[in-house]
Amino acid sequence: MKKLLMACLALAVAAPAALADELTIYSGRGEALIGPVIAEFQRTTGITANVRYGGTSELAALLQEEGEQSPADVFWAQDGGALGAIAPLFADLPAEVNEGVAPAFRNVNNKWAPTSGRSRVLAYSTERVEEADLPATIQELTEEEYRGRVAWAPTNGSFQAFVTAFRVAEGDEAAKAWLEGMIANDAQIYRNNSTQLEAIANGEVDFGLVNNYYLGRYVATDADFPVAQTHFEAGDIGNLLNVAGAGIVAASDNQENARKFIDFLLSVPSQQYMAVQGFEYPVIPDVIGHPTLVPFETVLEISPEIDIDQISDLEGTLDLLREVGLL
Repeated sequence: MKKLLMACLALAVAAPAALADELTIYSGRGEALIGPVIAEFQRTTGITANVRYGGTSELAALLQEEGEQSPADVFWAQDGGALGAIAPLFADLPAEVNEGVAPAFRNVNNKWAPTSGRSRVLAYSTERVEEADLPATIQELTEEEYRGRVAWAPTNGSFQAFVTAFRVAEGDEAAKAWLEGMIANDAQIYRNNSTQLEAIANGEVDFGLVNNYYLGRYVATDADFPVAQTHFEAGDIGNLLNVAGAGIVAASDNQENARKFIDFLLSVPSQQYMAVQGFEYPVIPDVIGHPTLVPFETVLEISPEIDIDQISDLEGTLDLLREVGLL
């Protein structure tokens, strides 16, 4: 992966290396994927990046607890909900940072910048599920025919962002009813998206609620991996279009280097790397999407109309998940 990123970046106009300096990044993105991005940023800028990896929700809560005493300069989050939740802790970005990104991903208040897009999908077993067995809506997963067959990850940040969007689109009571319906239907709990896909492949469950990009990474190493994925009917909340993104911590005294990192993430080479190696949707033009993915234009058409800035009430979602016994 590192070689690919370096090759992509070789297409960019080389800039003089900066004097040795440091940058502290809190990352809700996993090291296996973004480690090469960080390494290339260090190589091309001369800036040493000190990265604290963790769950997006965990790091968002830590930033709120640390406040102005936080050592973080940048927060790179897995989803727009967490970014919105801590937007008051971010410095304003210049308007031009977001001007070039796709409108569906843009933060109109310029508190953070999207770094890649992703769609929620339904993963399923290619060995035990026929096309006629696929539900049309996420609500159908609470029906008897899906009892004990569906995986989900209530502690996962992207799932929590989905629940927040559910609350925005259909109200708290509807979201609570769906959660309780899934619990009553014996939905199986897993740690994250990857463990859901592995559980489907291993025959533990038949379906999983995940982000679109995980399956491609498995198929890339095993063409016979017995899992496929699909969307629900157009407009269903289960097709939520979300983003990963990054913001500069307002309390940071390292704003210049933080801005360099944001610009680096929005460069064509970095975006191309995330599309090719991450199976995610680029947020700027002139980047070739991964050929195995549903085209972005199609995803945009079938996604529910949810403003990413509206899915910021993470604490309300955590309260709801605690209320129904999932946390």
